[in-house]
Amino acid sequence: MGKLTGKVAIVTGSSRGVGKGIALSLAEQGATVYVTGRTVKEGSAPLPGTVGGTAEECNERGGKGIAVAVDLADDDAIAALFDQVKREQGRLDILVNNAIYLPDDLTAPESFWQKPLENWQMFDIGLRAAFICAWHAAQIMVPQKSGLIIGISGFVGVTYTYGPVFGSTKAGLDRMARDMAIELKDYNVASVSLWQGFTFTERAMENLKNVPEMAEQLKAAAGSSPEFPGRVVAALAGDADIMAKSGGTFINAELAAEYGITDTDGTQVPSNRAARGSPIWVPVAEMEGG
Repeated sequence: MGKLTGKVAIVTGSSRGVGKGIALSLAEQGATVYVTGRTVKEGSAPLPGTVGGTAEECNERGGKGIAVAVDLADDDAIAALFDQVKREQGRLDILVNNAIYLPDDLTAPESFWQKPLENWQMFDIGLRAAFICAWHAAQIMVPQKSGLIIGISGFVGVTYTYGPVFGSTKAGLDRMARDMAIELKDYNVASVSLWQGFTFTERAMENLKNVPEMAEQLKAAAGSSPEFPGRVVAALAGDADIMAKSGGTFINAELAAEYGITDTDGTQVPSNRAARGSPIWVPVAEMEGG
């Protein structure tokens, strides 16, 4: 029996990539994981992975995977997801806001005014939808007086990466996690933001093959598997003193060192703090001096 047996989680954008890695890591610890995303049929998206496929792997890991097709641009679809979780489980313990829209030209060298306005969807999915999911999660977590809301962010929140919309979305996710923590504190519901470094996702591997500039830039960069952030999320979800961290923005590699976590191959993932920047927001408990 894993340390998260009996816990219920929602992970957005978990057909593939970091979201899939998080879902699998939570399931490995016994959690029931609602795997959400838009891809339900293999081959319908440019990259491999479906919500059903991830859910099946969650079952194989020892937890329970429940696949739900959700378009985060549809507020009614988000509401239906949380209604389903409340109806089927009666509780929600973990929400991981991982999803973001990534346009095909994200890594292209053109400036923001040379790219289409539709790229604003990064903000709509990565921040607006994250807020809506957190709003619905709070409706369940506050009455039960327990829960954890996590935003998957990155160094892009303070360091220029791929343009102003991408950076603004992640910076907003960090700030939103901190301010939600202030309002959730009295209800024993934690809210944190996590900075993940370069991750060898399906999309990243394609970019490394097809974007020469990226391959050159990342030759010396230390990356991690998609399951590494999931291991950190699982450790946070199992931390009895999680409220001491609520409101903070944390670097996954540093939390991994604190919790004694390694990547799937046993390596310790280094922090990129010195090269890429430091988080702004500290836990609410530290902000208040206790």
